[in-house]
Amino acid sequence: MKKQIDQNINQDKLSKRVYSLFDFTKSERPFLITICILISIAGLITPYTYAAMWFGFALAAYSAIANDSIQTIGTFIASNTKRPWWMLWLFMGLIFVGTVTYSWVNFNGDVSYERLSVPGLEKAPESFVFLQLAAPIVLLILTRMRMPVSTTFLLLNVFTYKAGTIVDVMFKSFVGYFLAFGLAIIVWFTLERFFKNYLKGQPKPYWMVLQWITSGILWAVWIMQDAANIAVFLPRQLDVVEFSVYTGFVFLGLGFLFYLKGDKIQAIVNEKSNVTDVRAATIVDLVYAVILFYFKIHSKVPMSTTWVFIGLLAGRELAIAVGKHGKAKKRNAWLVRAFRLGRKDVFKALVGLVVSLILAVIINKGVRDEIIAMF
Repeated sequence: MKKQIDQNINQDKLSKRVYSLFDFTKSERPFLITICILISIAGLITPYTYAAMWFGFALAAYSAIANDSIQTIGTFIASNTKRPWWMLWLFMGLIFVGTVTYSWVNFNGDVSYERLSVPGLEKAPESFVFLQLAAPIVLLILTRMRMPVSTTFLLLNVFTYKAGTIVDVMFKSFVGYFLAFGLAIIVWFTLERFFKNYLKGQPKPYWMVLQWITSGILWAVWIMQDAANIAVFLPRQLDVVEFSVYTGFVFLGLGFLFYLKGDKIQAIVNEKSNVTDVRAATIVDLVYAVILFYFKIHSKVPMSTTWVFIGLLAGRELAIAVGKHGKAKKRNAWLVRAFRLGRKDVFKALVGLVVSLILAVIINKGVRDEIIAMF
């Protein structure tokens, strides 16, 4: 009898999973059709290097910014939902133009702030393979599934021909995660009581000004770190026409993203505690910007800003949970919630890391040879 009941329960679970998959394919039919078209184009265009270069760039530009939007403009969007989308777009779009223009002028046509000058990434692609063009398509799918994966791992690793470079990027990213996690705990645990008393009622007008300033600074610093993820498809020095196409396309893509209010992945930010409050959003952006700027001046090795961001949010949620006063049962519930949110974000980021490593090993002979030599 018990065996029959267990079988019925398992059948019900299987039926629910099948129904969920069917429901997903039905609700996301236009998106899935678009993905199929993009995969077909990627397969056809791969032999034609120049066309493949710009096609890969276009996919990488939108997919990278769409996925990483939760880090930089996610709290900005969440706390400015009542403002016109075009106002937010022009503000962030012009900062992007100014930031990449500075790099282009000062680093002899390089828009990545020399992040692509490190060994293993310093050579622009002379030809492409299908999986290199497929990487940003995979990123689009993961973004649609609301998975905050590392665009640095997923896009840069498929072009890196040295395993050592991948290890350096991973090490710097993981250090960034733990640094952000620890710093967030210290900051929010120290200031939690102050925030609890101060973040009451409507925020003063100057908080909105402060948030726009800190969001703009964070966005600029993020571009200095992650512009390499988009530019990796292109020549390492861009001429005027190439720079204009690069800048113009990303500028327009940002407009589309703001029009969609961050799209599906914005939910990752919205589920965190108090991020819609302009004061809390300002503190998140300020701490994040300080961490990214430190790593920018520390070395030219690219890093995953995604790992820094999820470390920051995980530490913040834990500090808020620990700082809760009242019954132990209520505090434990907050701790469980913080742990689950942090674990979920890390798991999703790990999925992107594993995918990127698999693609890097398959695509790059140099990486395979180094790994074989290690054993």
